[in-house]
Amino acid sequence: MSTTQTTPTDVTYIRYNGAYIHTVPGLLKIVCLVLDLIGFICIQASAFSYHSRGGFFSYVAMQGFWFTAIMFGLYLFQVVYKFNRIPWLRIEMWVCAVTSALYLLASCLAASFGTEAFIAAAFFGFLAMLAYGYDAFLKYRAISGVVVSKTTTVTTVTVA
Repeated sequence: MSTTQTTPTDVTYIRYNGAYIHTVPGLLKIVCLVLDLIGFICIQASAFSYHSRGGFFSYVAMQGFWFTAIMFGLYLFQVVYKFNRIPWLRIEMWVCAVTSALYLLASCLAASFGTEAFIAAAFFGFLAMLAYGYDAFLKYRAISGVVVSKTTTVTTVTVA
């Protein structure tokens, strides 16, 4: 018995794909969304949110949040498969890599500020940096031809 995983590259219609939430990329996007939002709330709850470090961290968190939310919606409704001429994986890989680097910088700046809210935001920023970095790594492997995760499974049985 052999198992082959395939992607729905021939999808010509937009439909809801609830199974995407249970895949590794889907769960990773949810984790990134939650970490972005928690980090943003930590900065905004601080009395020093007007400081340039807080503003930069908020920018990075909201840039990551909105890009990830839009991509999550596009994957959830299989829009990326309908418009398959757009290099979605390459775009997503570069944005995740840049977001990861920006989170490293923003979290270091927030941690060095010294207030409790900024330190908490830095903690969630470092976690988001790891999540975005791992997501960029998975996208790189997918572009390189290594199978990461797919949405459908086809099982074939060969009788000899």
